[in-house]
Order: sequence, then structure tokens, then C-alpha cells
Amino acid sequence: MFPAMLLYLLFVLIRPQDYPDLVERFTLPLQPMALVLAAAFWLFSPRKRFDAPQYPLMLAFLFVLMASHVVNGWLGGALEQLEKFAPVVLAFVVFANGLQDRAKLLTVMRAFVLAAVVLAVHGIEQEATGLGWTGVGLSQGTRIQYVGIFNDPNDLGMLFVMCLPMAFYLRAHAGGMRGLWWGLCALVLLYGVYLTDSRGALLACLVMFGVYLWQRRGLFIAGSLGVVAVGVLLALPSRFSEIDAEEASAQGRVDSWYEGLQMFRGDPILGIGPDMYSDYHHLTAHNSFVLVMAETGIIGFMVFLALIIYAFRMMWAGSRPEGTYAWAPEPTEDAAGDAWDDADAGDDDAGGRTLALALLLSLAGFFTCAFFLSRSYVVILYLLLALVVAHYGNLRDRNPALPAFSFARDFLAWPFIAVGGVVGLYIVVKILMATS
Repeated sequence: MFPAMLLYLLFVLIRPQDYPDLVERFTLPLQPMALVLAAAFWLFSPRKRFDAPQYPLMLAFLFVLMASHVVNGWLGGALEQLEKFAPVVLAFVVFANGLQDRAKLLTVMRAFVLAAVVLAVHGIEQEATGLGWTGVGLSQGTRIQYVGIFNDPNDLGMLFVMCLPMAFYLRAHAGGMRGLWWGLCALVLLYGVYLTDSRGALLACLVMFGVYLWQRRGLFIAGSLGVVAVGVLLALPSRFSEIDAEEASAQGRVDSWYEGLQMFRGDPILGIGPDMYSDYHHLTAHNSFVLVMAETGIIGFMVFLALIIYAFRMMWAGSRPEGTYAWAPEPTEDAAGDAWDDADAGDDDAGGRTLALALLLSLAGFFTCAFFLSRSYVVILYLLLALVVAHYGNLRDRNPALPAFSFARDFLAWPFIAVGGVVGLYIVVKILMATS
């Protein structure tokens, strides 16, 4: 099962099937085949768990995507969404269940980081020669890009951002040359972020740095250094220094957000239908939250928010200092076997708290980028959520005092949270339009 999961991850991240010179050679759907193989092994696995709220929420989100097209009169659209998003649901279930011990979770994190480094090195080659080994050149003549789902520099930057906390975690909890290697990987990813020239990715780096300082040094120090970091980035010769509500690109995003709000007003319950945004406006939403709100209505928006917020709550709870919950003693090798690798975890990592913090930072970075991109349905998001769910399940196995989250128990609160999210987006858009 696990080798098939890694093979699937290879096709998702490295994407040799999308290389221009190799497209014709990949006549078989190798990525879906690897996923089906992993799922088949999982079906025969004795270890299955569905105690996290994300499991029913993923199925509910798939149902909403399909139902939205049905109520809008397009039955074929429902089948199209089943074909597109059902594999994402399956990948989430397989990875969340298949990473039931931390050794495998750490291996997948290493795979994410190494794959991201490969893509960054490809970008460095693009920057140096104008053309990467895939045969793809620079975007807009200056910004690095890759192939497939990473052919947009912003998507590439989002992947680098998501993997940065993982690389720093691996560096901090590996000794000797391994620590130097993961530190070098982190530096390559940082340089890759710079080469994408993605303002959202640069802002995400600031957000992750601020959250880390907040957790380690307090809110005052995090805020103070954050102001300094913003000043430094604004002084750098990059697109970040051009951030302005009146700048054409930013204005286009704000206009699109406003149009998304109008679409929501027209179809507030189940939206206009997935992948229909561009039929109503010449630009995409450029905001993952606005996209879901407009295309799936308040019901889909509520489910999407729940998926995300539960992930943040899990990693927040899992990263709390010792004494917050009744943490169990660190397992010995005899008690835990290969599942808990002390060489990778470190004595200060009781129950994987620093790993939870790393995944919390990955979530913060990803959704900072996603606030400026329409990436609500991309598989990378749901693989990250799978890592979160798997790690929190591991933590609760050792520490039952950690909160057990339940959508059914919180059901009455979620409609109010979703409405609050809509109001918040409306206020943000109105402020930006008034200042532009």
C-alpha cells in the first residue's frame, strides 16, 4: 500500500506524465492507476478509522458539488464532478488512513519536500538558461513555472510555501549531515519562492514566520518583527513592492471578488455550480473562499470552512505546550516499535507537538496563498488535510485527553460561522473597493 501511495505522490508532484516531450508516451492513466492500487491495498488493511470530522465532510462536499449542478439543471455536470472530485476524496481517505504511524508520515513529508526541491531546481535552471529540462520556459519572461497543476508561478510558490515548514522541521530533528541536507532543501525552497515572484507566496512566508514567532516568543515580538519584515520585502525589487489596491492586478482580483458576491446573492443555497465561475465573469475568482461561496452556495461554503477550521483546530491543539492536556509519557522503542523514531523526533517533541506546529504553519502558508488563488478543489490541499488528520489521529491514540472534534456535535454553530464568513468577505471587498 505505502509504495503505491508514494508512486501516486510522484505523479501528483513531479508529474512526468505532463512533460511536453513525454505526453504521448504516457498513454495509460498512471496517476489514477497508482491511486486505485493504493486504495485496493487499503481495503484489505486491518487498520481503518473514520473518527475525524473531515471524513464525512469530504463526502458531503462531493455531494454538494454534484447537487449544485443538479439544481441548476445540468445532470451531466454532476457526473463530471463525480469523475473529477471522487479521486480527490479517495486520495484523502487513503493517505489519512495509510499514515497511521509517524514513520510513514515523516516519509511522506520527506517526499513532499524532495519533490518541491526538484521543482525548485527546475526553476533555477529556467532562471539561468530560460528553459527547464521539461521543455517549459519562464512565465512572462521572468517568473519560474513547472508543468501540469504547477504551470502557474503562484501554484508553484504555494507548493514551496507548504513544504517549507516540513523542511525546517526535518532539519531541526535530524542530526549531522542529514540536518545540513534538510537545511539546504529549505534554502532552495526559499529561493524558489523568490523566483516565482508570487506576492501571495511571499506574504505566506511572512504569515508563517509570524505564527511561528507568536507560538515561540509571543504576540508582541511576532508583530514587531512582522512589521520589520514587511518593510524589508517592500524595499526588495519584486512584485511584492507593487502591492496596491489600485494596481491593475489587485484591482482585477477585487472586482472578481465582488462579482463572486453577486453570484452568491443570485444563488445563495447551492451556488451557480462548480467550474461555472468563468461563465459569469471573465476572470476566475482569485480567491478559494469566494470561489466555493459562489459556486456551491452557503451549504458548500459551510462544509469547506469546516474542513479547514477543524484542521487548524487539530494542529493548534496538538502543538500546545506540555501540561495543556494530559500528555502520555514518550513511548519507548519496545512500546512503539518503528512508529516513533526518536532520532527524528527529538526529546523535546513529546507526542509530536513540534510536528503539529510544522503542519499548522503549512496550513497557514497554504491558505494565505489560497486567499489570492482559485484552488478550492486542487488535490494538494486535500493531501495536506490528510497529513493533518493522520497526525492528529496518532496524537489522540497516545493522548486521549486531546479534543475529539465532531461536526455533528458542532452542527448548529456551523451555519452561523458560514454566514459570518460571507459577511467578513463582503466587508473586506467593500473596504478594498472604497480604497481603490
